[in-house]
Amino acid sequence: MPSQSAHFFVLTGGPGSGKTTLLNHLAHMGYHCMPEAGRAVIRQQRSCGGVALPWNDKAAYARLMHEHDMAAYQRACNLDGPVFFDRSIVDIIAYLQLEHLPVPASLQTAASRCRYHTTAFILPPWPRIYRSDGERRQNLPTAIATFHAMSATYSQYGYTLMHVPRLPVAQRAAFILNAIAHDRDKD
Repeated sequence: MPSQSAHFFVLTGGPGSGKTTLLNHLAHMGYHCMPEAGRAVIRQQRSCGGVALPWNDKAAYARLMHEHDMAAYQRACNLDGPVFFDRSIVDIIAYLQLEHLPVPASLQTAASRCRYHTTAFILPPWPRIYRSDGERRQNLPTAIATFHAMSATYSQYGYTLMHVPRLPVAQRAAFILNAIAHDRDKD
C-alpha cells in the first residue's frame, strides 16, 4: 500500500452536512467514490442481528468501520484518477476520541501509514439540511461537536482542512474539483 496517495480525497465533517449527497453527485459525474463505512456497518449489523452499532457497542462498531475503511483504501489503490472518500480512517479516531474510548494502536498506525491527499475537504454543520434517521440518530449539537472533533483530529494527523461552503450540491462539487485542479496546476 502506498504511504500517501495524492489522488485520494476525503470529504469529512459532522453528520448531516451533505457529504453523502455530494459524494453521490461526484459518482454520478463519473468519479470513483468510496461510501461511508458507518452507514454500511449499521446496515450490515442490522441485517444480521449484530450488536456492533453506535448505540450498542461503540468499540465494536469502530473496529468494523476500521476494517471497512482499510478495504476501501486497498480497493482505491487499484483505481486511476481522483478517488473520493466519504470519511476516512482518521474519522474513526475522531469518533473514538469524541466517545472517550481508547484508540487502538493498530488504528493509529493505519492513520499514519494509509495517507490521503494532504488537503481534506470538511463540510461544516448545516442546520437547514440536517435530518436524523434510523441510521443517523445524533442530534444537531452532537453533529456540531463531531465537526469540531474531525477538525481537531485531521489537524493532529497533519492534514490541511479546506472548508466546503454551504452551496447547492453541483456548486459544492465544482468547488472541490476546482480546488483539486488548482492543486495539480501548482505541481
